[in-house]
Amino acid sequence: MLTADEAKQRLIDGNKSYLGALTGDGDISPAKRRETALNGQNPYAIVITCSDSRVIPESIFSAGIGELFVIRVAGNVLDDHQLGSIEYAADHLGTKLIVLLGHTRCGAVGAAIEGHTGGFIESILKDIQLAIGNEKDDFKASCLNVKHGVETIRRELKIHPIHDPEGLRVAGAIYHIEDGRVEFLTD
Repeated sequence: MLTADEAKQRLIDGNKSYLGALTGDGDISPAKRRETALNGQNPYAIVITCSDSRVIPESIFSAGIGELFVIRVAGNVLDDHQLGSIEYAADHLGTKLIVLLGHTRCGAVGAAIEGHTGGFIESILKDIQLAIGNEKDDFKASCLNVKHGVETIRRELKIHPIHDPEGLRVAGAIYHIEDGRVEFLTD
């Protein structure tokens, strides 16, 4: 199992590979499908991200089958379901790195800035509005939303920034949909 630092470096290296790629680099072969069917998954990172169709973590990080445990929800917000999924991957699969990945030009963040309400999306927008306050700049608001999510994970799952390189770590990042680059904001 990789340490959190090794997992983060693997994500950074995978994103560098993705930036110049014309096709995916992750192993999605029949042999890999058979291997993971027989031996289970061994993800090196948990990635919580938005449901936006332009944000594809396996591609962004040049990962294949069984390498990332991905949780997707509009606005990359967290409730008990997402926290339970994170807890499962950390406790049962031994994954050491949790990455909350926001992105530029997020529709949910934009809707929160504009003050939309109503329907089932209202619970998502309320959480984002709590995170961003009065911020009107889309990029800054997305960053605030990520930082809020990171703090929620740390608080709810009782994960504190620790110096033990073998321990569970949480990082926040922004995916720039304009150029494919991932920027880590917190660690």
